[in-house]
Order: sequence, then structure tokens, then C-alpha cells
Amino acid sequence: MDDRPVILLVSEEHADELLDEFGRYTRDYDVRATRSSVEAGVAVKGLRDSGQQLALVVSESVLPDADVLEMFHKLRTYVPTCRRVVAASWERFRLDAERLRPGLVKGKYDAYLLSPRGQRDEEFHTAVCELLSDWNQTVAEPVVESLRVVSPSNDGLTLAVRDFLDRIGVPHLVHHPDSEVGREVLARLHLPGDAEPTYPVLERWDGDPFCVSSVHDVAISIYGRPDQIDVDSVADLVIVGAGPAGLAASVYGASEGLTTVALESEAIGGQAGTSSMIRNYLGFPRGISGMRLAQRARNQAIRFGTRFFTGWPATRLELGGPGEPFVVCTEGGDVRARAVVIASGVTYRRLGVEAIDQLVGSGVNYGAAMTAAREMEGLDVYVVGGGNSAGQAAIHLSRFARSVTILVRRPDLTATMSAYLIGEIEFNPRITVEGGRRVVDGGGDGRLEWIEVEDTTSGARTRREAGGLFLLLGALAHCDWLPPEVARDPNGFVLTGRDVPSTAWRDGLPPENLETTVPGIFAVGDVRSGSMKRVASASGEGASVVPLVHAWLEPTPTPV
Repeated sequence: MDDRPVILLVSEEHADELLDEFGRYTRDYDVRATRSSVEAGVAVKGLRDSGQQLALVVSESVLPDADVLEMFHKLRTYVPTCRRVVAASWERFRLDAERLRPGLVKGKYDAYLLSPRGQRDEEFHTAVCELLSDWNQTVAEPVVESLRVVSPSNDGLTLAVRDFLDRIGVPHLVHHPDSEVGREVLARLHLPGDAEPTYPVLERWDGDPFCVSSVHDVAISIYGRPDQIDVDSVADLVIVGAGPAGLAASVYGASEGLTTVALESEAIGGQAGTSSMIRNYLGFPRGISGMRLAQRARNQAIRFGTRFFTGWPATRLELGGPGEPFVVCTEGGDVRARAVVIASGVTYRRLGVEAIDQLVGSGVNYGAAMTAAREMEGLDVYVVGGGNSAGQAAIHLSRFARSVTILVRRPDLTATMSAYLIGEIEFNPRITVEGGRRVVDGGGDGRLEWIEVEDTTSGARTRREAGGLFLLLGALAHCDWLPPEVARDPNGFVLTGRDVPSTAWRDGLPPENLETTVPGIFAVGDVRSGSMKRVASASGEGASVVPLVHAWLEPTPTPV
């Protein structure tokens, strides 16, 4: 059987032209053409029966036997993971735009494009490649392994390692210890005496495998030992956290000539890096995954000179005396800097149900967990949370799970979720929303099998079968590493600007908009009290803080 993923073209009048246009993809994809909705349905059913994957469907805007959106809807029931494109002819592009473009808002298809009319239409093919890249990143198994993982099961630690590797864009596969690859990797594992390996086992970049005890071990193996933090001079700026806010500060700080160091405790991208698709970020009309957005920003910051140290959280911030730098401490070394930007973000709140928290990694996940989504195929899944992250997770999970139910305490999603996501969720037949609900219990034999849901109005409880539970419960700031001089609100978020208590103002004036109670220390993004908790606003704050840092670093003019 041909193991190449399929690109399916659907057009009555322009099938031959589309086949010729998609000839450039035939090395890596099995490109096929059909001339009607019925033919396309037969082809997709055949692929499903044979096991060959369908990556992309490209259709003319008008078909002879069905509305194009109706055809996409039917194909989606067979293969929910494929990407869908309308490629309108030049004669029909303007005529059909008003009718079809509203379907993009509902997620009925992924892109409305003008069919190529000549050679080298790279604008068209850029859109196609972006969709194929998204499909390959979230659905397809990697063709080339950068790292190999050996584990007998997808236990909690193995899933956490895989999720970390996905978030940093490292292609990998998991091999059973009894497989040919598994035996080969284990044969090179150096263990004392007759010790048995503990799993997972990860093969390093240099080919030397080791037993993983935490995701932290993986970060060290990729980014280096902590004692390699060797910033031996005083940096202009140290940024704690490399989510959207920290990455934006890194790009703008370094590009403006500041010597910039960024510290990230986990994977670059923060919470946003776990999102399967961000559709409302400026400049990406077809959306972009959080991982890809983070990696692009990181590469941009490195190009300007930012130094990244990943895998070690800040443990303490020491304030400098007059003329002395601040010191950000980690277990692997300290970084001295003349200014500090706190961009350490937030984590998801815990549910507080012990029986469920004991199953984290075994059907229960905090956050979107893109890797775990692949394990939900054919299962009934629940998402708890009403924010954009929960909506994005539900849409991604619906590509794999049999059903996805969003549970929220509020009556509905309108107060907490963007309208475009609500519209896409309403259209998706696999997703339902239940307001006035909360999860109060759950369990299973070593893995989640059921949850108990309470009606917050009546108090009635029902037990439901559940193959997966994804908890996205809101923001919790972790700022224990900050000194008491940096004021926080009652929920632990860092106060800035006019939100700072007037008793901490200087010369009767509040700090600058993003400045904390300590001059030279700034806060941006989700960790800042009063922030919007959106990727775009966090990026904007990261960019906006750099002029304030510049102003702080400029020497005070000497009076004449």
C-alpha cells in the first residue's frame, strides 16, 4: 500500500489543472483528483478502510452534485483530522466569496483561496504548505526522528516527556522495549551492575541513551546542564519567562541594542505554546499553533542576540544596592542584570479533587496536552473551563475523540470565550457545552474511567463514562521567588503602574505603566495584575516594556 498521505482534489471543470498545479507535492503525497462530491465520498471511504491517511481536501467552490460546504461536512464525519480548502476559480472567486467566507468563522473549512492562474503562485502554495505543516505537526507520525523514546506504555511521565518534545518542536516516536529499535537503544544503556532500566528511556542527541526521571531531565539533555549558565558580565536586561510576553520583550530588547538574557523554567512558549491553533493572532489569517509561534519568536530573538537558558526556574530575585545590579538566581547559576522583566506567566488551577489529581497523566491532564489528544481516539472526553484555551483544546480534541463535552460553572461561554471560538464549537457536531456544571469526583482502575458531574443549581450528581479529562481552570500566579518589596495583589499577581498602592509611589507619582514597586523591575503578560490573559495583549506588553527599560537604563542628566 502507498504510505504517502493523500491530497484529494475535487473539481468538475478544473481537475486536470489542479492535478498539474499540485504536481510539486507528488514525491511526498499521493495526489488524487475527483470530479464530484459523490466521487470524493467514495474515495475518502476507501482511504478510511485501507488505513491510508487523508491530509488535505482542495475543492472547487461550485460542485455539480452538492454544496461544497455540505461535502466538507460529510467528509469531516469520516476523517475529522484532514484540512479543507476552497480553491475558487478566477471566474467564481468574487461571486462565491460572500456566500462561503462566513463558513470560515464556523470552522467549516480552513482557507478560501484563489486558484493559481499561472506558474509559481507561491502565495497559494504558502497557504497549502502551512496547512500541511499544521496537519503533519498535530496528526501525522514523524517521518524523521530527532529523538527516540523507549517505553512499554504511555504512562504519565512518558506522556509528559512527549508533550514537552512536541512543545519545543522535536519530532520523536515511542518504541516498545521489545521492538527492534527498543532493544537496540537499551543495549547501549549504561546501568550499574544488574540494575533494570526505568522508563521512559530517551536517546540523547549524541546517541547516548539515559533513563528519564522527570521532564527536567529532558530539558537538561537538550539545553545543557544548569552550570552552563555562565553569564559572566552584567546584562542590560534579564527576562524571567519565555511565553508570548517574554519572547516579545526578548525580540524588542535585543533588537534595540540591549544585552538580553531570557530564562524559562519549562518549554519556550509558556501556556500559549500548548495551543493547537491560535486563530485570532494578528497576521496569521489561517491561524498558527502556539508551538510554531513560540519557535519563530525564539529564532527571531536569537537572531538579534538574546541568550536563552531553558529548563531552570528562577528561585530568588536579589535586589541590588545603589549602582549594583539585580541578581536572578537559579539552581544552576545566577544572572546579573541592570533591569528585570517578570514574564513568568501563570499555571492552571488544580481541581482540588484528590481522586482525580491522582490520575494526572493517566487520562487526566492539566492544560491542552496536544500529545495526549492523540490518545483520545474513539473515547468520550470532557474539558473543564470556559476560556479560549479550553475552546481551542476542545476543537483539537474533537479531531480524535468520539465526543467532547465542555463543562463550565457559568450558564454558557459568552462571558469568557471569544465569539469566533463559540461559533466554531456550536457548528462542530462532536462538541457539546453544558453550563452550570462542575466535576466533583472521578476514578478508574489505574486510569480515568468515569467522572461525577454536579449540577451547580440543583446539586444533582450524575456519573459518566470518561476516557479523558482536560482541566483548564484559570490562572494561578507563582511568584514566591520574588522579594516582598515587589508588591502583589491578594491573588499573587504583580502590581504595576497606578495599581501600585499610593504608599509605594515615588515623589507623589506612580510607577510607569508596567513598572513594579521596585524601580528597574517590570512585569508583563499574565503574571501582571489586571492583564487581559490573551496572547496578543501579552506580546504587546512585552514590546511596550522595552522603552521603559531604556528609560530606566539611561543615566540621569547631571544638573548644569
